[in-house]
Amino acid sequence: MTGLRRFVKGASPANTPTADTPTADTPPAGTPTAGTPPASPSPTAAPANSAIPATNTLPANGAVPTNAAAAVEKCEMCGAALAPTHGHIVDIEHRSLMCACRPCFLLFTHGNTAGGRYRAVPQRYLHDPDSPLTRAEWERLGIPVGSAFFLRGEATGLAGFYPSPAGATQCLLDLDAWAELTARHPLLAAAEPDLEAILIRVSADHVESYLVPIDACYQLVGTVRLHWKGFDGGDARERIAEFFDGIRERAQAFGAGD
Repeated sequence: MTGLRRFVKGASPANTPTADTPTADTPPAGTPTAGTPPASPSPTAAPANSAIPATNTLPANGAVPTNAAAAVEKCEMCGAALAPTHGHIVDIEHRSLMCACRPCFLLFTHGNTAGGRYRAVPQRYLHDPDSPLTRAEWERLGIPVGSAFFLRGEATGLAGFYPSPAGATQCLLDLDAWAELTARHPLLAAAEPDLEAILIRVSADHVESYLVPIDACYQLVGTVRLHWKGFDGGDARERIAEFFDGIRERAQAFGAGD
């Protein structure tokens, strides 16, 4: 299984949405929302040198490989067969994310291995119930979507993305507003560069924010891309709700042994 499908549990063949289809938590590009300057430029697709690592792209027709051997996932470091649940390694130099068997994953849990080029993705899921974001604070960022994730790269700096049927789409980010948020909310500054991200979702009555492994963001992007159908998304909204249910269940309180 290649591309984003490998990050989505129970992924099955689906119609590949077009780039101009809105996401479950995202209005069509250019749609203003409260707190968003109407004159702000529209978000653009993430460039090749952006902070988010790359994966293999989905087949153009959205098909899953039919050859049984091709469908078996293998460690991208040593070639060993992988269990359905496995870890991931970031290639810092080439900005790519690779599936890894347990021995290879453990080999790269220390940053000085292989000169620090390969890093195992941590499995921390954190939230800070004592310092939640407010709707007004979120709107100060001027991001016209309902969910987004933020990743800081050692070489690329901070960047924000939101999931869309076209993949991870980079959004404009007010760095001064983000700096103010991190000063008030320490969780937002606690993500390990290149390996973890801050995931935020906004609903009508509250804002959820989590520190998550970067591969969780790939899972969210893959869920939107694979399950969105038509203009209203079909069952994608339900899948996204299930994804965030899982994040809530796994998240531990920030500062409690993290």
